[in-house]
Amino acid sequence: MTNKAESLAGLDVELEQEETAEESKTVSYEEVKIKRKPFHFWTVAGVDHKLKLTTSMIVKLENKYGTNVMNLIMTDGTPPLSVMLTVAQAALAPWEHKTDIAKVYALYDKWLEEGGSQTEFLTKVILPTMAVSGFFTGSQRETVEKAVEEAEMLG
Repeated sequence: MTNKAESLAGLDVELEQEETAEESKTVSYEEVKIKRKPFHFWTVAGVDHKLKLTTSMIVKLENKYGTNVMNLIMTDGTPPLSVMLTVAQAALAPWEHKTDIAKVYALYDKWLEEGGSQTEFLTKVILPTMAVSGFFTGSQRETVEKAVEEAEMLG
């Protein structure tokens, strides 16, 4: 007999039941797939840093803060800098080996020296990273991308 924690983890049984019920309704994934940029790039000191949140990193953030990432970022005002920098670390770590928070602080400090701001960090780095990480629908993603482009033209 499995313990309660094991029975709550994963959806294997539910997915098996769903598969057998929907075998006749199969639609090619390629027909409905919407293209998404593979990464967002954060350029600091002339170096492009790949940013994208993987599932394991999203889960680590949720466990650390006790809420989902959308609640962390989509606040009434600008989220705390510590939260945004931790999200950036989570988005960098899979692509840049041994990315610790000190490295992210140093990148952010350099980015500020190059003219960045905390508000721009949210609009030009964090939100586009969330967009490529699958947090928004296609139309929401387009809205975020347009807003970022407009902010870049103004700034």
